[in-house]
Amino acid sequence: MTDQEMPDSINTAELAKIIMKSLVDKESKRRWKKYRKAKARIRMLNREFKESKSSLEDLLQVCLHGVSTVTSPLALISQIQRSGGSLLAQLFDGHPEIHAHPHELKIGKPKKYIWPKINLNDNAESWFHILFEDDTIEHFKGGYRKERKQDETFSFIFLPSLQKKIFLRCLDSVGSITLRAVFDAYMTSYFGAWLNYQNRYGQKKYITAFTARLAMEKSNMESFFEVYPDGRLISIIRDPKNWFPSALRHNEYIKRDKYADMELALSQWRESALATLWNKKTYGERVCIIRFEDLIGKTEAVMRYLADFLNIEFSNTLLTPTFNRFPIRANTSFELEEHGIMRSTLTRHRTLSKEELELIDTVTGEEYQRILNVAADF
Repeated sequence: MTDQEMPDSINTAELAKIIMKSLVDKESKRRWKKYRKAKARIRMLNREFKESKSSLEDLLQVCLHGVSTVTSPLALISQIQRSGGSLLAQLFDGHPEIHAHPHELKIGKPKKYIWPKINLNDNAESWFHILFEDDTIEHFKGGYRKERKQDETFSFIFLPSLQKKIFLRCLDSVGSITLRAVFDAYMTSYFGAWLNYQNRYGQKKYITAFTARLAMEKSNMESFFEVYPDGRLISIIRDPKNWFPSALRHNEYIKRDKYADMELALSQWRESALATLWNKKTYGERVCIIRFEDLIGKTEAVMRYLADFLNIEFSNTLLTPTFNRFPIRANTSFELEEHGIMRSTLTRHRTLSKEELELIDTVTGEEYQRILNVAADF
């Protein structure tokens, strides 16, 4: 640089830049620019990683904007345990016209088999606390398993805080709060907060969900059909000779005395059968009764029948039990088999003695025959 090119006034820093610019070649400049860009990116990433709370809020806002309102009626599957309710719920999973609740529906309070009481004079937060299913936290943190003894685990990405936000926002947007509006808000929040749910889109005609024993109380059914006058009830009747060995084995697994006494266990089966008969007589065409043995042995015929019952198109997805569209093993008290329908469930009676079989006939024979007379015939 000549004296003529030198500016009239220049400070030391500017002079240093001019000198460095004249001394550094183009390749070095390119490398220096790339280095500075990389450093800037690292600073940006570190800043983002540290701001996890802010990132979570961003995620919640994105998810809130993408929520689809769920107003479909509930098709409830309910009867005494060990009768195939879990299996049927898993067969509905993945159908394009169904929102299938993936686990037992546990909105009941104080027990899962008591329909929740919602007082419309209370506030929305209290309703959410009543309906919220604690299992979602366990499944989110540890993965979803049908039974603790099973090693087959599925990812269940669910944000309870997001569910609450969706629930409250849904009710804020409703002009008149009704019982149905509260339950619609809950179902909207449940499926909206389940982030890796694979059957989110499309028009849904029903929500399907299983809760054992809920249909065994008249007051539960009265409350259910008050909320869902367009709802449906599906009850499965299992031959008590096949039901009792399964119930007894499950009783041993969970280490309870619920079915240890055979006569007491059979009286509970009989109670469920009588409740099923009452439900069918009271609610007529809104109630469907199917035999467990038909569900296992004539799966396609049964699922075609239930597709008609729910006014949905038959799909081959109805023939394979799945969780979030992934094949899942059976919920069985006996040794686990491969994925799919377990035919061995039809022969559990072979584990019983002649005396036990005769006792079952004596205690349950009349009610079982009455149920068969009104159950769907295949």
